[in-house]
Amino acid sequence: MTTETKSGTHAVILPSADPGWLALRQEAILEPDLPIIDPHHHLWDAPRSPRYLAEELERDARAGHNVIGTIFTDCSEGYRTDGPENLRPVGETEFVTAIADRVAVGAYQPAGLCAGIIGYADLREGAGVRAVLEAHIAAGKGRFKGIRQSTAWDPNPEIRTTIRTPPEGLLRDPTLRAGFACLAPLGLTFDSWVYHHQLGDVADLAAAFPETTIILDHVGGPIGIGPYAGRRDEVFAQWKAGILEVARRPNVSVKLGGLAMRLGGFGFHERPVPPSSEDLAAAWRPYVETCIEAFGPDRAMFESNFPVDQLSCGYAVLWNGFKRLASGASDSEKAALFSRTAARVYGIEHVLN
Repeated sequence: MTTETKSGTHAVILPSADPGWLALRQEAILEPDLPIIDPHHHLWDAPRSPRYLAEELERDARAGHNVIGTIFTDCSEGYRTDGPENLRPVGETEFVTAIADRVAVGAYQPAGLCAGIIGYADLREGAGVRAVLEAHIAAGKGRFKGIRQSTAWDPNPEIRTTIRTPPEGLLRDPTLRAGFACLAPLGLTFDSWVYHHQLGDVADLAAAFPETTIILDHVGGPIGIGPYAGRRDEVFAQWKAGILEVARRPNVSVKLGGLAMRLGGFGFHERPVPPSSEDLAAAWRPYVETCIEAFGPDRAMFESNFPVDQLSCGYAVLWNGFKRLASGASDSEKAALFSRTAARVYGIEHVLN
């Protein structure tokens, strides 16, 4: 389902959980002193549901876990409504920067919220996209770190998780790659959102641009719904092969999360009571452990993907699940997985101090 946003873009209305249902699961916070940088969350206002702005983010960040910083990731919010079409996404960076400025002067705490911003620019502009990237950088006041251009594509129309529906094989498009070449010279990263059967495209892109930092979102998008339902072992095998191929490229890191979306097919949102952190860890362990083994803790980072992943669980329970998944890691490995990898990859080391 889609609707018209205030910025004039069409937003996907994602299914959302009933707050009363989420409240049925309360847990004590595990390892409450462990510093966390949440490297992937969104912010949006009505008519999207649920509303998730600074107040909601601050509420979650202060729910008991030691969240010292976050990275905003693009979601087509706050676009400019006039001016050149290609510059309209800069409005999102302006929107988030205004929130981050309020955070920085103490309106909300902790001050590391929205310490980094990942926006959108259409790399299919080729070399001409540099002007858009420079406008984002100026608008971000030091917080703009890179872009995400979602290229998640599947032939089945039931499999849709993005506002824009990209063509097949977009990461191999020569014009997009001409725009992609503008990122590294400006010190910008690229967040890649693809489905599991597209991981070869990410590996190929990373090999072609070894100087560009690429972050693979949501453990590489294993699908468990639609035509993929009931084929978990088959999909896992294909996904794992793709993950191992991508991990061979040292310029790629991976975000460990996004598995609470409907896409994964775990069905937690359909239960009478929300899952426990033990439930989440048990279901997600094969994916998370495969990624950590392939990439290593220094190229892996846990992410909330809120409020999208709020469909299945609350913020506190989600991070408890991640801590259970990392329970066998050393202190230095936990530091990497929960904060230091994100701080280094996105250049926000200052929030660690």
